Amino acid sequence: MLEEALEHLVTGIVDHKDEVQVRQKELRRGEILEVRVHPDDLGRVIGRSGRTASALRTVMGALAGGRQVRI
Repeated sequence: MLEEALEHLVTGIVDHKDEVQVRQKELRRGEILEVRVHPDDLGRVIGRSGRTASALRTVMGALAGGRQVRI
């Protein structure tokens, strides 16, 4: 569920929507959600001073509901 939500959020930001990939990896310390986008869209996902990336992490942390998820 978290992967689909993150993919939906990132797809709304980028220009190359077909190149958005979200992968989930299981580690000892919890889950990691990894986002891959077209190189031209990287700046849009990160945002100025990382504000967009930070906002995405905040939203996904709220959706995780207490689970240990890194993005």
